[in-house]
Amino acid sequence: MTTAHSEEALKALMLLSLDGDEAAYRRLLTALRVLLVGYYSRRMAAATRADMEDLVQETLLALHSRRSTYDRNRPFTAWFFSIARYKLIDHHRGRGGRRLAETELDDEIESDFSEDRLTARMDVERLLDGLPLRQQELIRQVKLEGSSVADAANRTGQSESAVKVSIHRALKAIGERLRGTS
Repeated sequence: MTTAHSEEALKALMLLSLDGDEAAYRRLLTALRVLLVGYYSRRMAAATRADMEDLVQETLLALHSRRSTYDRNRPFTAWFFSIARYKLIDHHRGRGGRRLAETELDDEIESDFSEDRLTARMDVERLLDGLPLRQQELIRQVKLEGSSVADAANRTGQSESAVKVSIHRALKAIGERLRGTS
């Protein structure tokens, strides 16, 4: 059974709306509004209700203007929450700073929404999905987040040598999959 806010339900509504179903689009916007209020309230502790409402509206407008760029074969919620995240970054930058204590944003993210960046992130996640969970986490920590091998070893309780071997094997498996030899 799927809930109204599950990936499957939201994606189904998005696909129906792209095919012209206005009722599905209204249901999608209503469901997304609820999710956005929760998403932004956790990340904007000191925000006024009006600021949060403005941000919700801006995000839904961005969805509306970008919905034709949505790739039907990709996860909807990852695409949508990337839009929401960039709107939050813009909001904080427009207020003279990010208030990092209230947000989970990285310093490296640029203010411009980039469909290419979103696509690249989703491609990386798809490649990682084919790996064992332990290897996924090590790749994220060391290769994507920039942690040292020593830090990753400490966090996982493995030796540095085991972390290096696991990362090497994961990258080799990804390479084989990309070449079509696995």
